[in-house]
Amino acid sequence: MKLCITGGGTGGHLMIAEALVIAAKKDGHEVIFVGSTKGQDKKYFENSTLFSEVYFLQTTGVVNQKGVGKIKALFKVFSAFIKSRTILKEHSIDAVYSVGGFSAAPASLASISMRMPLFIHEQNAVKGRLNSLLKPYAKRFISAYDEDSPIKGYPVKDVFYKSARVRQNLKTIIFLGGSHGAKAINDLALSVASTLNEKGIKIIHQAGESDYERVKKEYENLGISVKLYGFTTELTRLIQISDLAVSRAGASTLWELTTNGCPAFYVPYPHAASDHQYHNAKFIQEKELGWCERESEDLKDKFLAILDEPLEHKSRALIQYGKKDVALQMIRDVQKVNSDNLL
Repeated sequence: MKLCITGGGTGGHLMIAEALVIAAKKDGHEVIFVGSTKGQDKKYFENSTLFSEVYFLQTTGVVNQKGVGKIKALFKVFSAFIKSRTILKEHSIDAVYSVGGFSAAPASLASISMRMPLFIHEQNAVKGRLNSLLKPYAKRFISAYDEDSPIKGYPVKDVFYKSARVRQNLKTIIFLGGSHGAKAINDLALSVASTLNEKGIKIIHQAGESDYERVKKEYENLGISVKLYGFTTELTRLIQISDLAVSRAGASTLWELTTNGCPAFYVPYPHAASDHQYHNAKFIQEKELGWCERESEDLKDKFLAILDEPLEHKSRALIQYGKKDVALQMIRDVQKVNSDNLL
């Protein structure tokens, strides 16, 4: 089978693309990638050896544009749509898998215009604008939050399954603000550091490079020793050794924590598109698998209130909720649908 994976813009979308191409290659399929010159697409895949070919077309987001800017953005999408039709035809593509984001528009629309099967993965609890528009035309719409999704779970790296463990006692907390850090989470960590230290709870903290020096100085003033990082490539290992996380609620991080069995106190980024981080975290909270609180003046008190809650039940339930080999299931579903269409 020859597959085109398209989409991106942000790391969350691109991590899904990476999981899918690895699964597809494992099953012996050929995969190309169609993304954008904007966003993080080139950073992730420009020199990748995973795809047989990669294409980066000149597109930008349309939704947030106004007036002339919107017209220019639509023209870029149309030009990239024409190029995408040529690319799909040249590679004799059998199906297109969209991982969402503005990068996905040209190739997704091209597949529909060519009556080529389109598959969509939605990473957040709130559907993106493009995914909402294209869903009626897709053969499959996969979402870990959708009870009607034919495939349950979220594609994460195998290491999170293999290293999953049941957390029983709270010995180590990890504060995660994302690659750029989050001041609200940094401030929360500093405000509770003395209490955690008194309880003998170790602190791991990814503060982000821009806020690293301030946070470091504050910990030194408090006289508390922590494992502090601005940016680290060891995040996977650090999650594995932690018993509780305080984190934003981006989809990839949320499902990595879930799969590894690490309960989390989520503080959603308040300016995320369509407030999707809040809804991601509420999905977990409503199943009593974790906690979700908005940024607020009493965030410290709300966090301290959960420290004595038992972890084992939540941790076991998280591990059971995480699904293994989701990306491989998604790829084999494409193959099955294509085979059925040929009959």
